[in-house]
Amino acid sequence: MKKIVLGSLIAAASLMAATYTSCAGCHGQNAEKRALGKSQIIQGWSADKIISALKGYKDGTYGGPMKGVMKGQVVRLSDADIKALAATISKL
Repeated sequence: MKKIVLGSLIAAASLMAATYTSCAGCHGQNAEKRALGKSQIIQGWSADKIISALKGYKDGTYGGPMKGVMKGQVVRLSDADIKALAATISKL
């Protein structure tokens, strides 16, 4: 049983690392960059602010010039994925 739980935790950590990896291409490894030179720097944002932004990108109610790019990135994310990703980013 312990092996299954440990394996699940490792898999979940790996998935989250992979999820932010796709973000890091534009936002930087530590969320320190303006994505494509146009977005806000997201480093230092609270998890709640990130969740609000990601859900807004997903439903089309948030975003400026990067709205279309971000919608394509978040459309595949569930609410649980968004919450976990926000927790990861808020700690960078």
